[in-house]
Amino acid sequence: MKVSRRSQVPPFAVMEILAAANARRAAGEKVLNLCAGEPSTGASDVVRARAIDLLTSGDLGYTESMGAPGLRAAIAHHYADWYGLDVDPARVAVTTGSSGGFLLAFLAAFDVGDRVALARPGYPAYTNILAALGCEVVELACGPQTRFQPTVAQLEALDTPVDGLVVASPANPTGTMIDPDELAALAAWCGAHGVRLISDEIYHGITYPDATGEALATATAAQYLDQGAVVVNSFSKYWAMTGWRLGWLVLPDDLVAAVDALAGNVALCPPALAQHAGVAAFSPEGYAAARENVDRYAEARTHLLGRLDELGWVHVAPADGAFYLYGDVSASGLDSVTWCARLLDEAGVALTPGTDFDPVDGNRYVRLSFASSVDVVREAVDRIVAWQGTL
Repeated sequence: MKVSRRSQVPPFAVMEILAAANARRAAGEKVLNLCAGEPSTGASDVVRARAIDLLTSGDLGYTESMGAPGLRAAIAHHYADWYGLDVDPARVAVTTGSSGGFLLAFLAAFDVGDRVALARPGYPAYTNILAALGCEVVELACGPQTRFQPTVAQLEALDTPVDGLVVASPANPTGTMIDPDELAALAAWCGAHGVRLISDEIYHGITYPDATGEALATATAAQYLDQGAVVVNSFSKYWAMTGWRLGWLVLPDDLVAAVDALAGNVALCPPALAQHAGVAAFSPEGYAAARENVDRYAEARTHLLGRLDELGWVHVAPADGAFYLYGDVSASGLDSVTWCARLLDEAGVALTPGTDFDPVDGNRYVRLSFASSVDVVREAVDRIVAWQGTL
């Protein structure tokens, strides 16, 4: 029996590293795991308490395929609070994490053979899901010269038109953000050229002040291309609810019916327990817990940036948001896969090689996730610096 060609996508290497790190921990080793983009705190107390109530007395049957009405209304209210946008809850689709959201958005928006542009380096699932769906991925090489983000000039320089553009701000693996004016320009370009814009905004809320101490502005693509953009978001990062598998889409009107039909056929509905408990994330207590997490990441980030000279990494991406440090370790003389394997084996620190995010230049880069306590990050940096001194 054959295996489909569309299934032949590369595995997500970070999960393999995570498994290796967990195996070492199970064997009794003290491993510092900074490879996964997973907040160490987990869901807030208010969400957990609501889940306990639901487990004992709640209705956990199927919800509507687009999500429970109460959660969709809460998400719409979130857009009014954060962005001053009036979003109709009918345009909100609750999904099984942002991963399920991307699958539904790509299925609804693109046909086999459509060309979709995205930044390189970038989150590998964009490329792999699109490839599995028969789309042609057009990589835009985005290095330090563009702050690791795509530009209108790059889109204008393409020889063949594209049907879609995927952007992420803050981005994985770099943590860089798209300035609101630049996002507006990208959205305007997409609108003028009939290009579907997919905006990954799962790290919204996790941003840091710039060098002057000013808070960085965060914009949603829905502010600039209301009926042409698909916004993807999730409870996994800002609300630290990774394993709850809960995300959402804000859809233009022309994709609502398609996503509704696809969602009902693909998964019936997202996890009911997560949906009903997730409403509590939008409570004052839920927001407060999320802000405390961001303060924790900020402290770890400050420590990291203060030790860049010791680390000796070059071409380090500006860590505007999210919780990643992405830097070039090629001065070590090792490729990033070997560098990460030896670091785990010899120093007990798990980082992710850049090859997961960039098949061209990723052999020089590594990603460090600081979604942990400053004490763990401090010890990890101590180990990395000491280990690099032995190379």
